[in-house]
Amino acid sequence: MDFHPKDLPISKTYVLKDEKDASEAVEDMVRLGFENTKEGFKVLMPKESRIAKRIGYTITTGVTQGLRQKNEIRDIKYWTYHHDKDHFAIVLISNTTLTELGF
Repeated sequence: MDFHPKDLPISKTYVLKDEKDASEAVEDMVRLGFENTKEGFKVLMPKESRIAKRIGYTITTGVTQGLRQKNEIRDIKYWTYHHDKDHFAIVLISNTTLTELGF
C-alpha cells in the first residue's frame, strides 16, 4: 500500500459512540450507496478496544449485508487505522472507485 487511507476522498464522516450509532451509519451508507461515486465513507469511533471492535464488526458486516439485500456490488475495501489520540477510523470505498482513482 503506497498511500494512507486518510488520503482517500470522503463524502461523509460518521462520528460514532456505540453500536446503535453504528447501525444507523450502516443504514445511511447503504442508502447513499457505493456505486457511481468517486468518494468513500469514514467512520470515527472511540479508542476503547471493546467498543471499537463491536462498532467495526457492525459496520463491516452491516454494509456487506445491506448491499447484498439491495442486490448491489459488495466489492468494498476498508482500512482501520489510528485517526488521532481519541479515535480509530475505518475508511470504506468501492474497489472500482479505488481503481479509477489510481490507488
